[in-house]
Amino acid sequence: MLVPDSLPITDDAVASAVDAALAAIDAAGDTAALKAARSAHAGEQSALARLNASLRDVPAEQKAALGKLVGQARGRVQQAFAAREEALAADEEARALAAEAIDVTAVAPLGLAGGRHPLTTLMEQMSDIFVAMGWEVAEGPELENEWFNFDALNFDPDHPARAMQDTFFVEPEDAHLLMRTHTSPVQVRALLERGLPLYVVAPGRVFRTDELDATHTPVFHQIEGIAIDKGLTMAHLRGTLEHMARTMFGEGARIRLRPSYFPFTEPSAELDVWHPTFRGGARWIEWGGCGMVNPNVLRAAGVDPEVYQGFAFGMGIERTLMFRNEVHDMRDMVEGDVRFTQQFGVSA
Repeated sequence: MLVPDSLPITDDAVASAVDAALAAIDAAGDTAALKAARSAHAGEQSALARLNASLRDVPAEQKAALGKLVGQARGRVQQAFAAREEALAADEEARALAAEAIDVTAVAPLGLAGGRHPLTTLMEQMSDIFVAMGWEVAEGPELENEWFNFDALNFDPDHPARAMQDTFFVEPEDAHLLMRTHTSPVQVRALLERGLPLYVVAPGRVFRTDELDATHTPVFHQIEGIAIDKGLTMAHLRGTLEHMARTMFGEGARIRLRPSYFPFTEPSAELDVWHPTFRGGARWIEWGGCGMVNPNVLRAAGVDPEVYQGFAFGMGIERTLMFRNEVHDMRDMVEGDVRFTQQFGVSA
């Protein structure tokens, strides 16, 4: 630690140091200036500190009187600093409060309150198509029982979808719980709960063990539909899907069905849609899967397949948004960047 140079202790020297300190304190217009004045007039190299250091060199018989003189001077200066600091702090606080004051009676400025995510609005738009046709919208749990997710939908016990690398199972294993891999369990629940005839569409969030990249995400959305009634055929399925496609993509849209396989439908088909306004030219785009409900699914829900028949279909909401609105990277949908949402307009 540096020891300040000493000064001869006299009444004039002490008075001069005090006067200089008090003048600097009065001149300080804010706490920053007061801090600088404190360093100059009360710091280790200040005149008062040097006078105090001189006490070590005075004769013993003079130490008491001179020590009292210097001590009283330093105490007076410190009190002046404290009083000025309090006054400046109060003044700065008052000015800050005045600057931040809000007139609660003033009319609030118009601002962008935000909007719903395009996936949400698209899912509701697709649901509304079926509500307009007299269908119902059904929901179900995202944490699902394995029976509803696989067994009731005619998945074999050794089906690859049941593997841990494809499905999020929840411990303990004997609870047979998992994060649903599709919204098809809602169809089974609707069959058990709502009775027949049944016309239900089930939008919602689903989970699979995919890595997040431009075309995959472990959490995504689907919309699936099921219709069970007497006398339903593939013709009814095709007409329903064509109406949906034209409502979504315009009157020029049309569909085609390609033979495929799904455990829960027989016969099954891949659904392609002709997108007439696709950027770069009209083209066929794979949209989802569909087919007539497998009799085993009807039996699992207690429905006699000799009396009732039906069809089912499903497609991804993210995929629909991607090819309908030219979104090229699925990660844009999940990163929460408001600039992505604003491209689709703001809806309440």
